[in-house]
Amino acid sequence: MVTAEQKSFYDENGYLMIEDAVTADQLAGLREITYRLIDASRAVTESDGTYDLDAGHSAEKPRLTRIKLPHRQHPYFWEVLKNSLMTDVLTGLLGPDTNLITSKLNTKAPGGGRAVEWHQDWAFYPATNDSLLAFGLMLEDVTEDNGPLMVIPGTHKGPVLSHQANGYFAGAIDPDDPLFEPAKAVTLTGKAGSMTVHHARVLHGSAPNLSDRNRLILFYECAAADAWPILGASSYIHALGQCAFWADLQERMITGTPCLEPRLENVPVRMPLPPAPDTGSIFKTQESAGAKSAFA
Repeated sequence: MVTAEQKSFYDENGYLMIEDAVTADQLAGLREITYRLIDASRAVTESDGTYDLDAGHSAEKPRLTRIKLPHRQHPYFWEVLKNSLMTDVLTGLLGPDTNLITSKLNTKAPGGGRAVEWHQDWAFYPATNDSLLAFGLMLEDVTEDNGPLMVIPGTHKGPVLSHQANGYFAGAIDPDDPLFEPAKAVTLTGKAGSMTVHHARVLHGSAPNLSDRNRLILFYECAAADAWPILGASSYIHALGQCAFWADLQERMITGTPCLEPRLENVPVRMPLPPAPDTGSIFKTQESAGAKSAFA
């Protein structure tokens, strides 16, 4: 359960660290499946619907930036989200009715695995209110040298910074933006089984992985059921017709039931348009739009 102190800290700072978010058996199962998926990527030669490949990927030495939609690659990723401490944290912060926006397993290969430039998730998928968050479950120990998540506390209460570059939505802020204050960043490291929580509007990013170990973090991006998506964002759901959307929504409910009365809040919104030349992942978006790196 989320304590009153944790809830207060999250509300004020926009992030949390939760230890032992899954059981030892759940962690072992998630890791075993993850390494099986990484091993299967040896046969893949270009990014596809399952894998986002990093530079230097080969059958002999698989290098990935991401396994896409892990909850669709293996049902255990979905089962653990619905039946663990993660579930209690989710309802403690967002209420009884929640759904999944998307999932991803950022593998960040050793020896220079790609950085994720500073951004706000909210810039990618604005909604009728900002009761949205992301969990980052560490499948291996995350240390200072292998590209941990960094957040800037309190930025979830501020504006949505521009994520534009060269006329495109680049999925990254300009590191020269005067409202970007990297000196205030907090680095989130922890043991395997620990979980980060960050509000959708919090500024966050992660440096390249300079260690000799994969940095395996399983991300679930979630919303309160009354936070309805705004048309124009990049999610596949906007391409669905009414019947397909309703069926898809049932499948994405984590807890409770869908809400048919969206909660409308006065929240800042910038639409993520025009789309970058390649929107296959955040890495492709940032790269193809020519986003300026804060880690160069």
